[in-house]
Amino acid sequence: MARRPLSAVLALAAGAAVLVAPAATTAAQAAAPGAKDVTAVLFEWKFDSVARACTDSLGPAGYGYVQVSPPQEHIQGGQWWTSYQPVSYKIAGRLGDRASFAAMVNTCHAAGVKVVADSVINHMAAGSGTGTGGSSYTKYDYPGVYSAPDLDDCTAQISNYQDRANVQNCELVGLADLDTGEEYVRGRIAAYLNDLLSLGVDGFRVDAAKHMPAADLASIKSRLNKPDAYWKQEAIHGAGEAVQPDEYTGTGDVQEFRYARGLKQVFTGGSLVHLRNFGEGWGFLPSSKAAVFVDNHDTERGGDTLNYKDGANYTLASVFMLAWPYGSPDVHSGYEWSDKDAGPPNGGTVNACYSDGWKCQHAWREISSMVGFRNTARGEAVTDWWDNGGNQIAFGRGSKAYVAINHEGSALTRTFQSALPAGDYCDIQSGKGVTVNGSGQFTATLGANTALALQVNARTCTGGGSTDPGTDPGTGTSGAAFGVNATTQLGQNIYVTGDQLALGNWNTSAALKLDPAAYPVWKLDVALPAGTSFAYKYLRKDASGNVTWESGANRTATVPATGRVTLTNDVWRG
Repeated sequence: MARRPLSAVLALAAGAAVLVAPAATTAAQAAAPGAKDVTAVLFEWKFDSVARACTDSLGPAGYGYVQVSPPQEHIQGGQWWTSYQPVSYKIAGRLGDRASFAAMVNTCHAAGVKVVADSVINHMAAGSGTGTGGSSYTKYDYPGVYSAPDLDDCTAQISNYQDRANVQNCELVGLADLDTGEEYVRGRIAAYLNDLLSLGVDGFRVDAAKHMPAADLASIKSRLNKPDAYWKQEAIHGAGEAVQPDEYTGTGDVQEFRYARGLKQVFTGGSLVHLRNFGEGWGFLPSSKAAVFVDNHDTERGGDTLNYKDGANYTLASVFMLAWPYGSPDVHSGYEWSDKDAGPPNGGTVNACYSDGWKCQHAWREISSMVGFRNTARGEAVTDWWDNGGNQIAFGRGSKAYVAINHEGSALTRTFQSALPAGDYCDIQSGKGVTVNGSGQFTATLGANTALALQVNARTCTGGGSTDPGTDPGTGTSGAAFGVNATTQLGQNIYVTGDQLALGNWNTSAALKLDPAAYPVWKLDVALPAGTSFAYKYLRKDASGNVTWESGANRTATVPATGRVTLTNDVWRG
């Protein structure tokens, strides 16, 4: 939704502060939504950039859906929240026109990815002016769409979340509140959604659903030409509030904000052992009705959830979400921000991931690899749970997949018990090979704040991080061949460090400078003993010695028995 009133933000913070884990009961059972239930939320990406992502990364990774930001005409301005102040229902926003939107839908469908449109139907814009599509407007008068009688009588801002009428009839941060109880308004909203359906849209994320009665939304949905269109509603839980998320489960899925708050609690001071019954065991919505996430565009700025600035906490929480059988996951993919109001770089054009401030979380290896894991594990319950009583956990998904997470400051080496069939596997987190014996056991080492993930459809390691004994790009000695694609500005250089003396032992002053001769790819060969398993990460230094670490969890690799481990497909995670 658009920026929340202070009272709502405080309510979110209060909810996060008091959230506690109930005592463990039974392990979560697998939900049974449609195949490929993971959504990549490409926040404020232009439609032509979304189309390229569907072809290049989302389809190949196995994402079932891509969610695009609101396509309707909105107020002018560079801030992200202008997209959430509609002027009309023309497809004429900052991110692209009707033709580019339709082309994006067709391209994504060709890549096997369905499209969800973020839909702003609770309110219209405040102020007055000309919209992004050329429509003039004033508050309460949107020519050809709505006039004053179509708006709710309460023209004051929402001030009391314990009062249902105040929440659903008054104005969210001063935006003109539509009277969704009126037949004309319901019909006009349904016409807009049907227009999107006619262009091939597969579903909707309903913004600010909590501010509309559930019966109104049910009536609107009943008028759609595709009654089976996916329907995901933003209804934020607040303790003691008059309007609760479970009121909306009869219409479709509901975004479970408590899930994201709980992950932040556990990964920033709690204990991963409490995740054993995460989901309904914590009092959340039924799994089959829950849409879950680690962060979204609101919460990453509000601080009530993790965000990309949280490094390994964020990455490992995403790994857990995609491995755990509760709800249908959203993977937020946005851009760097310090100004919480700042709009997208380049007006939403993504020329390349990890450049111009685009974070591309959906493409991080640790995250994207888990999409296929989730698809493979569909329908399998949690099995073979193990924990150390603290922040090291592991569990299987029947005989299809297995994951281990080490959220402690030292390495974890153990023999894990799984139900996987015997054979060779690729750890899709590190790119290292793992062998499972006839009893389902395998031995592995996880570096601090890393994960391991095996699944039956990933048996051979390929691409970045793979080990190939025949590869010897250097002098013939054992070691690692680093190569990271990283753009820099004048005076900046790229370095690598890790948990080995030869890599500087995580000391940034001892980090190794990479060679920019093949810019934007920075390269360096480092001698390491055969068989060495190591963790590493890239960092950037400017002329003054200021250090910026790449985001995400530590990377890991193993030197083969002969030759070098080739890491030349790495991409800087900004």
